[in-house]
Amino acid sequence: MAKYRAGRINEEVKKEVSNIIQYDIRDPRMGAMVSVTKVDVTKDLRYAKIYVSIFGDEETKINTLSALKHSAGFIRREIGHRINLRYTPEIIIKLDDTIEHGMHIDKLLADLKEKDSHDNE
Repeated sequence: MAKYRAGRINEEVKKEVSNIIQYDIRDPRMGAMVSVTKVDVTKDLRYAKIYVSIFGDEETKINTLSALKHSAGFIRREIGHRINLRYTPEIIIKLDDTIEHGMHIDKLLADLKEKDSHDNE
């Protein structure tokens, strides 16, 4: 039962954080598209690790991540207003580069496949 509740809380926080980032943060440094990939709220509801994927060049990623970390207090306050939890968790924002890592591996595999097809000719 506890795992089910934790999963519901994670999904609810993920949905609300996505909405807050998309519609409520008005920071000029937010130049890239941001996607919330995962949220892990601790069992005691004190901390929430929010994993975000940022699409754009390296400078845009750095600026956007900085803006998000700067907005952590605002995001926490908004979550406190929107979700009825015993504690409003402290927000920890982490960069999730698994999508880019997967694309890199996919490219490497495609290059190997292409090289293999040229060797067989």
